[in-house]
Amino acid sequence: MISEQTREVLTATLPAVEGALDDITPRFYDKMFTKHPELLNDLFNRTNQQIGTQPKVLAGSIAAFARLQLHPDPAQQRFIIDRIAHKHTSLGITADQYAIVHEHLFAAIVEVLGAAVTPEVAAAWDELYWEMADVLITKENELYSQAGVAPGEVWRSVVVAERRQVAPDAVSFSLAATDGAPLPSFTPGQYISVQVPLDDGAHQIRQYSLIGTTDEPVWRISVKLDGEVSTWLHERAFEGDTLTVSTPFGDLALPEGDAPLLLASAGIGCTPVIGLLSHLVSTGDQRPVQVLHADRSRARQPHRGELAGLVEQLPNGSLHQWYEKGVDTGDGASIGMMDLEEVPVAPETVALLCGPAGFLGAIRGGLLDKDVPESRIHYETFGPELLRVGGRA
Repeated sequence: MISEQTREVLTATLPAVEGALDDITPRFYDKMFTKHPELLNDLFNRTNQQIGTQPKVLAGSIAAFARLQLHPDPAQQRFIIDRIAHKHTSLGITADQYAIVHEHLFAAIVEVLGAAVTPEVAAAWDELYWEMADVLITKENELYSQAGVAPGEVWRSVVVAERRQVAPDAVSFSLAATDGAPLPSFTPGQYISVQVPLDDGAHQIRQYSLIGTTDEPVWRISVKLDGEVSTWLHERAFEGDTLTVSTPFGDLALPEGDAPLLLASAGIGCTPVIGLLSHLVSTGDQRPVQVLHADRSRARQPHRGELAGLVEQLPNGSLHQWYEKGVDTGDGASIGMMDLEEVPVAPETVALLCGPAGFLGAIRGGLLDKDVPESRIHYETFGPELLRVGGRA
């Protein structure tokens, strides 16, 4: 808990710091990667660094946490901390790395704000940073313990047992333990990190959702051709090859109870939905389940048959799909972008969403318009996540 004096300084200085974050964060990363190039090559998503989205993630996290100290919202703070902590543990982040970030972040703040960073201001933001770091480290150590691994020791070798083309630009991989033993179980909706060795010596990491049932001896993922890691997997990962992957993590989980469910996805975002549906089918779940999916076209939709087949097995399941391109074939699908206006959604529905940021924002807004409370809307996004506090951004 930060001190009252720090709270007062944050109130006075947060607008100025927020206004300068677009300058602070690129300088921070430049300083950190200059001193620790291995972090860019082997930990951070360097594609997101190149296009400028990763600095926005850091900026959003700091600003969101600072605002939550001034206007406490326990549920929102828990959401932010859980989301970051799961991502960090899937990367094997450890407590000592927070000191590296602190050193270069505060050097960048002083460089940008100059004389405005008085000793009092520096002390207040220093206290805020370590408050956030301590909360995250505690949560991350808890997640490591639950997974049965030491902090940072998340990596294992697996072998590609099967490779299957599930769309023109998407491949599904079944991954097995190298010794033939069953891989650990996971929670429906979780993901694993996959680390690949690129030709320039870097080891880049990306996350992929787990599909299939949680009691299978193998892990299944699907990879869309989009970026340097997915390209490597498409071109170089075949049956018998070995991959380096992490322990499963992720906080997109099926809620308990019997409230109606709405699962909405776009493109390859269907993968966590398939994992959730597989669990619902295997457990004979009786809840009403609305499944909404948007894709470019029928021909490019990954797991089209599997998605429909799972919904058909649910006693109270329904499926509505939208295709950006194509013609009406009479199968009940709509042509165009997903639109919730004509979709009946009960206010007590719990919604789980997965897809790119623009899709998530649009569907979230549509659900709020239907009086679904913010607290009942959960999501998983592929790529950088822009954290927010309140509002309808």
